[in-house]
Amino acid sequence: MAGKGIRLVVGLGNPGPEYESTRHNVGYRFVDTLAARNGGRFRIENRFRGLLCRLLISGRDLRLLKPMTFMNRSGQSVAAVVHYFEIAPEQVLIAHDELDLSVGTLRLKQGGGHAGHNGLRDVISALNTPDFWRLRIGIDHPEDRSEVVSYVLSRASRDDEGRIRDALDQAEQCLSETLAGKFQIAMNRLHSRPITGGRSK
Repeated sequence: MAGKGIRLVVGLGNPGPEYESTRHNVGYRFVDTLAARNGGRFRIENRFRGLLCRLLISGRDLRLLKPMTFMNRSGQSVAAVVHYFEIAPEQVLIAHDELDLSVGTLRLKQGGGHAGHNGLRDVISALNTPDFWRLRIGIDHPEDRSEVVSYVLSRASRDDEGRIRDALDQAEQCLSETLAGKFQIAMNRLHSRPITGGRSK
């Protein structure tokens, strides 16, 4: 759809060095990857309660956002940017960790519920719609449900870290398609990529 490509990519995570390398912060890491590969720099924007980066890629204007609220208040930052720059929900891509996908698996989708993810829950509430795009980055699920909080707030193993880095690289390579609104092409590329090693789901 012409004019409906992505204009804002949001990486969900928790601010602070103690969370920097945790599984829960893979969304932050994705937008960091986009900025680094395209010569961008994040700047603190107090009015948006986050770090914002502006990129010009193939003539298209793109903003990257890292909310500096904690995960369960991410919607405050996202809504502020969306309203200020008059960005439609379907032009927003939220990158986040996904417990229900094996490590390194990527899924691109529009709409849906929050599946218990507090960051998504707050974004849906703040935007008053679930119709934004999501980049789901698999981190796998601990065997014991009671360990979920400690699991997402801890670092991945060396092998899993390698799979996560590969996934972030692959997702970055589909940036041009998402900017142009060619979502089916991006989905075909991301969903068909092989994942080596790890537990399958």
